[in-house]
Amino acid sequence: MTKAIYIMSLVVISLISGCYSFKDVSIPPEVKTIRISYIENKARLVNPQLSPQLTDKLRQKVISQTNRTQIQGDNADYDISGYISDYSVTTSGISNKEAASNRLNISVHIIFKNRLDEKKNFEADIARNFDFSASLSLPQAEAQLNETIIKNLSDEIFNRIFSNW
Repeated sequence: MTKAIYIMSLVVISLISGCYSFKDVSIPPEVKTIRISYIENKARLVNPQLSPQLTDKLRQKVISQTNRTQIQGDNADYDISGYISDYSVTTSGISNKEAASNRLNISVHIIFKNRLDEKKNFEADIARNFDFSASLSLPQAEAQLNETIIKNLSDEIFNRIFSNW
């Protein structure tokens, strides 16, 4: 029976790994500089820590994974800006006629300008949902989910810009 479980596990893993293909970072060699502007929070509900933490995490990720110089000037080869457009909570699960779980919905509008090839400019909305127990207050849930929120959003933004997803 152990051998059958092992074989089934291998089959499941190979099927799952076949469903996802992650591309490496692809930046043309002529791109030397990148500017990442502060990601403002324009949502109706504001988490005051989200904008600075997300901006910082994205800057760190770009520095560590692109080997390009970040500058503050208006003449960067790649110019990345954006804003948090939605930060809201909805009920996601009901049990015994009461909320059992809530969902924190976050959307970030990203603006990417490629000054070397304007055909590659784009604007995109990155949206993520984070479920939490309805027994938690929003500040408790934010504290619990903060690291995951920042990591997931910065990864998604990075991948959208640099991995041609």
